[in-house]
Amino acid sequence: MQKKSRIEDVAQAAGVSTATVSRALSQPERVSEKTRRIVEQVVKRLHYVPDAAGRALASGRTHTVGCVIPTLDLAIFARSTHALQSTLSEAGYQLLVASHNYDLDTEAELVQALQQRGVDAMVLVGAEHHNKLWESVKRWRKPTFLTWVCDERLPSIGFDNAKAASIAAEHLIGLGHRKIGFISGYTKHNDRAAQRKLGFIKTMEENGLIWCEAMLSEQELSINGGRLGLRVLFGSKKPLTAVVCGTDMLAIGALLEAQDRGLRIPQDLSICGIDNHELGAEIKPRLTTINLPTRELGQIAAMQIIQTLAGEPVADQSLVAVNLIVRESTSAIRSNSPPECKGVWHSPKSVDT
Repeated sequence: MQKKSRIEDVAQAAGVSTATVSRALSQPERVSEKTRRIVEQVVKRLHYVPDAAGRALASGRTHTVGCVIPTLDLAIFARSTHALQSTLSEAGYQLLVASHNYDLDTEAELVQALQQRGVDAMVLVGAEHHNKLWESVKRWRKPTFLTWVCDERLPSIGFDNAKAASIAAEHLIGLGHRKIGFISGYTKHNDRAAQRKLGFIKTMEENGLIWCEAMLSEQELSINGGRLGLRVLFGSKKPLTAVVCGTDMLAIGALLEAQDRGLRIPQDLSICGIDNHELGAEIKPRLTTINLPTRELGQIAAMQIIQTLAGEPVADQSLVAVNLIVRESTSAIRSNSPPECKGVWHSPKSVDT
């Protein structure tokens, strides 16, 4: 077995001190270009791998960032997390990712474990967290960032989730729809879903439209959840004319369920999603949606982490703009027949949002 090269071996072969080798690898700007090139050539020739633990001990940095997300199952989190990882990697940082499946106790434990591993910064999703997590972050005194929402308690990079749902509802109202349903993800321990639901209700209220509880359905964030959500909404005697869905996966499920029931989209039912999943542009008819630039969110979060660790100031709140993408799944209302809806109807002033 070939003997593992040491930093002393690199220093001897390069004709410099071990301290110079260390600086050339961890702080290349502090050595001359000629010295850096020589060290890099020797490192490559000797297949030298720096001791991460030793570098961390010397610098007080591990060059790792922790990221705790609700789930690994959803593409929307995969896109933002990949962008976060890619941008951090270019700057020499490794991303450590964990998921808690919407369990706040598990999330707090994962954050504590990452803190104990010595990560240099932490990234969280949303602003709804266990009290012990907030206390842990406060004691930790290292950079912690919130994503997907903006909250004054920590530096945040997020979307206006209420506005996203409001834009979707306004689009359908502008097309003449008045009986609009809403299929949401579960709002417990999910402030993004809760904000979208409230944004929808507020927009209905502001436009003088009444609504009933049977027009709202909370489901698992999946295609099957969208199917089940539409079945719940169709528990009334007549179908609604339009539906807003909290994510595109829910919207795709609702669209497929409607088609299985013999409904034409959008002639019989208009459907609008949120997040602009790539599948939405591939199904027939193509899905109208609210674009959430998730990759941009991940890139901005990474850049702010890098800037903060470099001692540079960053914005307290960074709101990433969302926008409507109109495709074929929505159109002007075709029928003036109002659908019936089971449940208690609410007047435009009955909900405190």
